[in-house]
Amino acid sequence: MANVGGTHLFGGPERTPGSTAAIWTRLFGSWIAHSRRVLLIHRGLDHDTATRMADRKSWTMDLLTRFTVLIERSRIRRNFVRLVAGALTTVAALAAAPAQGRDHEVARDLDDAVNAPTTPSVHWAHDANGTRLLQVLVLSKAADHDMAELRAFVLSSGGSVLRRHGATRALTVVVPASVVKALAQRSDVISVAPNRSTASTASTLETITGTLTSNVRTNSTKTGYSGLDGTGIGIAVLDSGVMAAHDAFLNGSGTTRLLRNVSMLNASLATWTTGVDGTTSLMPGSSTQASYENSILNNSSTQDPYGHGTFVAAVAAGRAKYYSSSTPDTTGIAPNANIYDVQVLSGTGGGTVSDAIEGIEWSIYHAKDYNIRVLNLSLAASSTQSWQTDPLCAAVRSATAAGITVVVAAGNFGLSNANQEVYGAISSPGDDPSVITVGAVNYHNSMSRAVDTVDLFSSRGPTRGSYVDTHGTTQYDSVLKPDLVAPGNLIVSAAATRAQAGNPTWNYLAQNHYSNLVSPLNIPSVYPETQMRLSGTSVAAPAVAGAAALMLQANPGLTPPLIKAILQYTAQPLPSFNLLEQGAGLLNVDGAIVLAKALRTNLATKINNGWINPGDGMLAEETSMPTQSSTVNGATFSWSRIAFVGGSHVVSSTALFTSYQPIYDPRITWAGGIVRFRQPQYWSGSSILANTYVQNFTDTAASNQTLVTSGVVSGDALAGASDLTGKTGAFIPTATLSGWLIGGSGAVLTQGDVLSSGIILSEGVILSEGVILSEGLILSEGLILSEGVILSEGMVLSETGNLLGGLLGGLLGGSSSTHFNNSSSNFNTKGSLVGEH
Repeated sequence: MANVGGTHLFGGPERTPGSTAAIWTRLFGSWIAHSRRVLLIHRGLDHDTATRMADRKSWTMDLLTRFTVLIERSRIRRNFVRLVAGALTTVAALAAAPAQGRDHEVARDLDDAVNAPTTPSVHWAHDANGTRLLQVLVLSKAADHDMAELRAFVLSSGGSVLRRHGATRALTVVVPASVVKALAQRSDVISVAPNRSTASTASTLETITGTLTSNVRTNSTKTGYSGLDGTGIGIAVLDSGVMAAHDAFLNGSGTTRLLRNVSMLNASLATWTTGVDGTTSLMPGSSTQASYENSILNNSSTQDPYGHGTFVAAVAAGRAKYYSSSTPDTTGIAPNANIYDVQVLSGTGGGTVSDAIEGIEWSIYHAKDYNIRVLNLSLAASSTQSWQTDPLCAAVRSATAAGITVVVAAGNFGLSNANQEVYGAISSPGDDPSVITVGAVNYHNSMSRAVDTVDLFSSRGPTRGSYVDTHGTTQYDSVLKPDLVAPGNLIVSAAATRAQAGNPTWNYLAQNHYSNLVSPLNIPSVYPETQMRLSGTSVAAPAVAGAAALMLQANPGLTPPLIKAILQYTAQPLPSFNLLEQGAGLLNVDGAIVLAKALRTNLATKINNGWINPGDGMLAEETSMPTQSSTVNGATFSWSRIAFVGGSHVVSSTALFTSYQPIYDPRITWAGGIVRFRQPQYWSGSSILANTYVQNFTDTAASNQTLVTSGVVSGDALAGASDLTGKTGAFIPTATLSGWLIGGSGAVLTQGDVLSSGIILSEGVILSEGVILSEGLILSEGLILSEGVILSEGMVLSETGNLLGGLLGGLLGGSSSTHFNNSSSNFNTKGSLVGEH
């Protein structure tokens, strides 16, 4: 049975010594101690020493506490023995119990705005004739997907409905501040959050990612290649726009692969008119739908005034065939994939969560008719909400459930202004368990992967979104992130200009930071093939998005969670960096393609239709598990052979790919004791293609089922309790844990085994001096963070010295505990603009 309760060990009801839960705690604790003793002896310790270490409370009770609390809360003591008999079976009742207390949530920053003595200076608050109006996102659980009663309540309360997000089941509304609490307390409301700001966070690239091998793409030059290139796969790029006229987006015949340019920057969101419901039903084929599509077309001559989106799209899918001899080969990872430009960031790099959700839902709507299989979000929003109640997280979960692989930048918040390493600053929606969250690597201008290091600016995990439970205790998500890392330092790629040969004005980033982003390259500026360089997790994410497109071309039957597992399992662990710094390791396109090709090509269909059972074979006919190593640029390395599951568990074994694991169903999300099932509902009608256009989603507690089968190996106990100084638990070097698992250590899951708490970062963990644990990612309103540039109401801060100054001072803590340091919580993101050397 896979215990689904278990990331947080932050308290709970007391257990009496004679209770059923207490008895099971002692029995299971003895089993864990025995297992650790065997593992420690296997590592070379003598029997007495191993016994003393294995019996330490921090190794047994820490793993059991949340498990026991969950059983007590769920009131299923009598059924426990029966349930343990199934191999890692999850129970919907267990998943549903902890959810109590999460409904009716008012986000912390919104609550502060409601109670502030004066209207705060934030873009989502406005004083109209003495009435404080707030623009908020309402995440709903209404049975009616149109949320008619909820919309009526907003109107009757003196507000307006600006947008209806059907796939997310949310509304963007304007309401008086006095109505917020009543709105949150409605039975059809999960949470209310402000419409926060979002921002953007070969070729050498082909070579260092392992794309130029015999398994992927060979004979690659500026003018031609052979092998996988992403043909037929659509990548939606949610960003600042993409310059359609740039030569990077031409196919082999000189025709553009940028098939749509749309903009979600909605001017109506800037108005504060009340008493209006401006939402409509976008039925496929209707005049309303056609009018909507026409209204969002972006055919201006400056489709990417900021310059970020064009660069990101070219990293994922750029092609250098038509570049002149003076322009270097900056081919991207999937140079023949189709690109869908979804503009959600403005000409200065800012946007709103509502715009981002609208862009995600447009991508979901067209996923099947445009074959959008990958969605890249190189942007970040601040949020202290749990992934369960954050509206942007809900939107990306919907995209995943619809079969879209969502790749997100981890954020550029890994270094404090005092040059301290910051843990826990993964931004939204990278904190959602369903997405692939990508950190950045510095390749040190070398083709050898052996010298690669994780960038200092790259955000570290775990996720720190939180909620307050029914006992008044703050519970943190503590999901292991990032999932992997990819090149994101001083990368050269396409630079947007105005699409006018006679007046090709540079984009905003290049104009304002020309000496750092353009001049050092010494590349002649030839229209329309201009280049610049950028750094950041925003650059690393599209490299993984491109890799996902290649994987789907090689095997269209892969699902989003299976793609994530393959990318992690085949990654190359970098020496010395831990799980929270690099996840499973460095992107290895060669290994990912080899493993993807070994699997059956009808898995997605069988999973969607329920035609596959836990443990069924996944390998293609007459295919065996491939050699678990890769050779890139002449150097051979072992795959990490690890994957993250359930939010905080680390697992291994070829069984992950030889036997079907139900976690590969994209409709399932499992993390922190919660298992949810998100099912797309499609528009239907006589003139509408069946199962093509998603209308909305249902979200329910998952039914009783297996999540992970027997034969999978758990590495949780090997990692131990989290200790930064001791380099254990979440701080264990990925290469160390990988090596132990490859060597045969770890607990093989069998009938009756339980995945308990996983690898956790408890509130009592002691961090060394110079390290900060962030209490969620809270950014000052009005600040736009994009590739290290901090903008405040039109002011561009210096590129040198202290980029953030005191602007973010004290915004990240809120706790006086010894492991928080509010005075040093400012982020130093300079490296993500000018690069790290």
